[in-house]
Amino acid sequence: MPADQVAKADKADKAAREQEELLSATFTPKLNDNIAIIDALLGKSADLQQREFRLCGNPDFPGVCFFVDGLADTLVIEAILKALIVFGEDLHRDPAAIPSAEELRTTLLVNASAKTATRMKDGIAAVVSGDTLLLVQGMKEALIVSSKGWKDRGVEEPSAENNVRGPRDGFNESIRTNTAHVRRRIKDPQLRFDPMIVGTRSQTDINIAYIQDLVKEGLVDEVKRRLRGIKIDAILESGYIEELIEDAPLSPFNTIQSTERPDKVASALLEGRVAIFIDNTPVVLIVPTFFWQFIQAPDDYYNRYWVGSFFRCVRYLALIISLVLPSIYVMLVSFHHEMIPTALALTIASGREVVPFPVILEALMLEIAFELMREAGLRMPKPIGQAVSIVGSLIIGQAAVQAGLVSPFMVIVIAITEISSFAIPSYSSSLALRIFRFPLLIASGVFGLLGFAVVFFALLLHAMSIRSFGESYLAPASPFRPGDQRDMAIRMPIWMMNERPDFAQDSQRLGENQMPQPPKGGTT
Repeated sequence: MPADQVAKADKADKAAREQEELLSATFTPKLNDNIAIIDALLGKSADLQQREFRLCGNPDFPGVCFFVDGLADTLVIEAILKALIVFGEDLHRDPAAIPSAEELRTTLLVNASAKTATRMKDGIAAVVSGDTLLLVQGMKEALIVSSKGWKDRGVEEPSAENNVRGPRDGFNESIRTNTAHVRRRIKDPQLRFDPMIVGTRSQTDINIAYIQDLVKEGLVDEVKRRLRGIKIDAILESGYIEELIEDAPLSPFNTIQSTERPDKVASALLEGRVAIFIDNTPVVLIVPTFFWQFIQAPDDYYNRYWVGSFFRCVRYLALIISLVLPSIYVMLVSFHHEMIPTALALTIASGREVVPFPVILEALMLEIAFELMREAGLRMPKPIGQAVSIVGSLIIGQAAVQAGLVSPFMVIVIAITEISSFAIPSYSSSLALRIFRFPLLIASGVFGLLGFAVVFFALLLHAMSIRSFGESYLAPASPFRPGDQRDMAIRMPIWMMNERPDFAQDSQRLGENQMPQPPKGGTT
């Protein structure tokens, strides 16, 4: 290693050791010493506020409170200071007797969420989290008072997970607001939210949610083990966690489900699964995850089972079309003309008379063009993004046909493929399908049916081999679980889905004989 890098590493290690020594220090009765350590740790940051006061109005008991402007509620801090200064005048008749931190907590701050702290590390963590740190001359402990009060985004419907019927609320960036959404839906005392902190610098709050008597034995411990094994400086979004705890990190398949809908999280918890809430993001992770869940939508359960089953089958058809339609078209036109009806083959041939490129190159050009327009429409400002993507697709497609670069039939095939990909409820899953489309397309254009079959079955075998927190990714189809087939390809009536998935501890979900039984002879 070069000498400059060694010196830089030694300097960083020395700074880290010095900071660790300061954090491990304990609060002392000397107020100025405590302030000096806090200033050394937090510096003179513009958002760090330091407010001096006199405990019980006594000049012999000076104190100071630390809080971060923008994270703490100033009204709460004013109430705290008023209690310490004004209402504390009669706390002690002896002016020489300094009250303890515990005495202040149980007498003056009885209406606030307050606790005592002895370590500097706890006090610093409280300040940067939005709480208020109180220090008084002569007190050996500090007081930490809850004062979190930052502005957050209101409750809105998730834009990427729309539904026609059902609740309209969605998660936002506040972890406590998100857990409250789920608690409103599941008032079971067995519902648990276990706290964790991940990220050496970001100190991101994480809650692991599960229903204690439903979750599979060992699943919560496995989730915690993987989260504790994360060594990273910051967690800025749930995608960081997803990549660091998934079972198949090199696979394009999503082995962890993500959602912004509280009803989907509540449903998953009631099936015995685990949800991971991460602060500062509206996306919640759910484990274990199965491939078929990406095709399911909340509307399936809110509409009648005939309607839900029909549209679920439509989405399965959209899944197949978006994955294999361009490959099949290229394969048939390039190698297997005998499989195309004569009239259709003549139509395709007439449209390709002026096209100078092979079919596979034609398909790749259109696929890339559509991907570019979709990405551009996503990144552009919302008022013009949709218009540009739709109008651009129409204009470029028509111009390409008139210029003889692509055939009209190819434009139709790619357009149907792109539209079908939007019918898949999970956006992250549709991204994986878009990636799989290209190797299938290239193999079909180069080797025909053999290439298509090899790549398709390779993807299928890969999906069968991966797992999600101990569960097969393609379950309940592989391995086949007869009891779980009532909610896979189609949705059976709710009164028939009386059992939870096999991995749940308590399998009974519904009572016996729940099928509606109208009285014979009509109502009275």
